[in-house]
Amino acid sequence: MATRRRGPDEVPSPSEPRVPPDGVPGPGRADRPGPRRIPDWPASERPRERLLRQGAPALADAELLAILLRTGRGGETAVDVARRVLALCGPEGLARLDAVGLPELGGVPGVGHAKAAVLLAALEIGRRVASRGTGGRPRYGGPGDVAPRLLAEMGVLDREQFRVLMLDAKHGLIGMEVVGLGGLSHVPAEPREVFKPAIRWSAAAVIVAHNHPSGDPEPSPMDRELTARLARAGVLLGIPLLDHLVIGHGRYVSLAARGFMPPAGP
Repeated sequence: MATRRRGPDEVPSPSEPRVPPDGVPGPGRADRPGPRRIPDWPASERPRERLLRQGAPALADAELLAILLRTGRGGETAVDVARRVLALCGPEGLARLDAVGLPELGGVPGVGHAKAAVLLAALEIGRRVASRGTGGRPRYGGPGDVAPRLLAEMGVLDREQFRVLMLDAKHGLIGMEVVGLGGLSHVPAEPREVFKPAIRWSAAAVIVAHNHPSGDPEPSPMDRELTARLARAGVLLGIPLLDHLVIGHGRYVSLAARGFMPPAGP
């Protein structure tokens, strides 16, 4: 009889049957009594020991989260709490974890703000490693150099967010900050707030980006007007605005590529 391959959120438990009829595995179920503490599980089933023995890729999403959470809550293991976190993310799973946000994530029973901060910090470490690759500081030569990261981080957000990306004299990315949070259709972004981190980082140039929660990245007249204001402010400060990216669901628009960027001169 063929062995069924586990899905990313299915975690082996210390007692049989491995996957109950409702497809939600886990110890301590009414239909499957068993140890409710991970230390009481067989060593071959504990997430941390499995990672050390088989490597991180062998673990399900819930097991990886459980290692970061470390402990569960009364009557639930860390794996059970991890499943609650994944349920909050919906069908997209870990891909949407960052979009959930600290308050909602911290509200999951057994998580709290301290553990939520650990999860979000782990996500940010992974993003930074992925964005830097092996070539050191990523460099901007066109929108395609920064769009993949922005699509991954901002394309799933359900509220508008405005970011500024700081570049050095060779257009290497030296920092990125969120400078505005808005609602479903508008995010306030004033030039002074956009360029404040650029001055603090001693940036030589900047790129700005914001998302459209509707999924359609087509720039609005307000987007084009804001781009012109930011470009003029950049000229006055000696920190040119190179581009303004509008992020949608799986696609983006570069206002520079569309020809909406005003001339660099006064």
